[in-house]
Parts: sequence; C-alpha cells; structure tokens
Amino acid sequence: MFGIGLPELIVIAIIALLIVGPKKLPELAKSLGKGLTEFKRAANDVTENIKETLKPDDVKKEVDDFKNSLLFGKKDDQENHTQPSPAEDEKRAQTSADSSHKTHS
Repeated sequence: MFGIGLPELIVIAIIALLIVGPKKLPELAKSLGKGLTEFKRAANDVTENIKETLKPDDVKKEVDDFKNSLLFGKKDDQENHTQPSPAEDEKRAQTSADSSHKTHS
C-alpha cells in the first residue's frame, strides 16, 4: 500500500499517539476507517455508473453506425439504394419498351 512497510506504519502510529493522545486515538482510527469505507463505496458507485453508461456493446454499435453513415450516407439512403424508387422503375420500363419497340421495327 503506497510503498509503506511495517516500520513506517509503526513510526506513523507513534507520531499519531503523541499528537492525538491515547484516549482519542481509537476514536480517530474508527472515524478514519468509516471515512475510507465511504470513499470506497462512492468510488465503486461512480465506477458502476460509468460502466453502465458506456456499455462497450452500445458504444461499438454507435461507432459502427456513425462509420457507416459517413461511408454510405444515412440509413434511409442505404435502404433507398437497395430498393429502386418509382421514378427508376418508370425509367427502366420506358427503356425496355423503347428497346423492344426498336427491335420490332
């Protein structure tokens, strides 16, 4: 823990004992422990919220959708490319009618 060994902890405990006194040292240790527990709990809550907000699958899907929209246009445009519009159908029908009309002439 932070590179603190047993000798350093003993020195810190002796200094705390001298500064705070033997009667208030247990109270101080107890409140310090509660504070650290609350800090850990709050840090875990924040971590869980971030993980839930940024679910990897959702982020990957959004990035893929964005990439596809840049490469191919909007999703609606992609659907239009796969299905011919009524105007294109009319042009094809007119072209095939013209070509069949020319072959009969």
